[in-house]
Amino acid sequence: MSKKIVIAGAGIGGLCAALALAKRKFEVLVYEQSPQLNEVGAGLQLSPNAMHVLQTLGIADEIKTKAFRPNSAVMRHYKTGKTYFTVPLGDTATQKYGAHYLHIHRADLHSILHNACKNMNVSIHLGQTIQSYQQTPQNLTVQFDNNECLFADVLIGADGIKSNIQACMLGQTPSEFTGQVAWRGMVQANKLPKGLIKSNANLWVGPNKHFVSYYLRAGNLVNFVAVQERTDWQKESWHENGDISELRSAFAGWHPEVSELLEATDECSLWALFARQPLNRWSDGNVALLGDACHPMLPFLAQGAAMAIEDSYALAHCLAACTDTKTALQTYQKTRLPRTRNIQLNARKNAALYHMSSPIEQAKLALLSGLSSIGLSNRIAANMLDPVYAYNIVEQLN
Repeated sequence: MSKKIVIAGAGIGGLCAALALAKRKFEVLVYEQSPQLNEVGAGLQLSPNAMHVLQTLGIADEIKTKAFRPNSAVMRHYKTGKTYFTVPLGDTATQKYGAHYLHIHRADLHSILHNACKNMNVSIHLGQTIQSYQQTPQNLTVQFDNNECLFADVLIGADGIKSNIQACMLGQTPSEFTGQVAWRGMVQANKLPKGLIKSNANLWVGPNKHFVSYYLRAGNLVNFVAVQERTDWQKESWHENGDISELRSAFAGWHPEVSELLEATDECSLWALFARQPLNRWSDGNVALLGDACHPMLPFLAQGAAMAIEDSYALAHCLAACTDTKTALQTYQKTRLPRTRNIQLNARKNAALYHMSSPIEQAKLALLSGLSSIGLSNRIAANMLDPVYAYNIVEQLN
């Protein structure tokens, strides 16, 4: 008999896990607290390590039709535009890593995953919050916030950074405000001067701030994320409205590619960035965590979605490979924890470099700038990214 697997959360991690498990012939039920499925208007980066999984799940071709493939990843000085490094993407990344590097609207990826899950008969229930669980050697009981209960063979907590499942498993874990806030926004490309935004993953670094921009939806939209160091805003929600005039003021004097983009922006969101220490445990008997519920990422390596996607494949593989659920979930944890811990920590380190936070970081940037003229900075940057992008969880586990 197939195991009944219950997933808390129908975000990208939850739906990707549901699809991966359904492909392995498990019975999957997803419970989402929101009354309707809608992802916030934001872009995300799908690096080759994520695309290997999405290819295996049979949705990569559809993703390519909705996405944008950048030419390069480029880091530049916030005012002069001087290039610190350029890492080729496009065909170079595809040939090097065996999969595309893409930018996609979060809502588009979410919709593709949702439709694929429906086609695999995944049962998705909206407006229902899984509050906690209880388990004995014989039974696992999933408890909802309306006091209803459900028996399951496996419970997966994919319920985000404020995970109820994690809290039930480990108790409330503290978070730490990083002293940084992130602004997000999108602009129709036809509102901008032609050629203003380069067809790259554009990263601008400056004192106490950095700015990222890239195209979505075949180049029809420009997405941006602007990170600023400040202490007077500590809301984590992505849905909080920001003051666009305040954002423009914060990045006044930056390169025209940044300032003109912000001048064309009508609205933005603002949220505070909190960091969590990496967990030492993700599983408890027949219960496991996935994605932001166990390794929330700061957005300085653009790997949050990719790590949840990798988790999904590893989880489905381990449950299919071992009939004993507890052992399977321990193997899943053992497989994923070292990699996600490393990326979690490295993402946090990047903030200091991007914001020129100390004389040491300023010296690193000066070195990159000096080496850029002879191409060495490009090779250094590529070598730093290779362990992230070249990783293939599908090959590793098969």
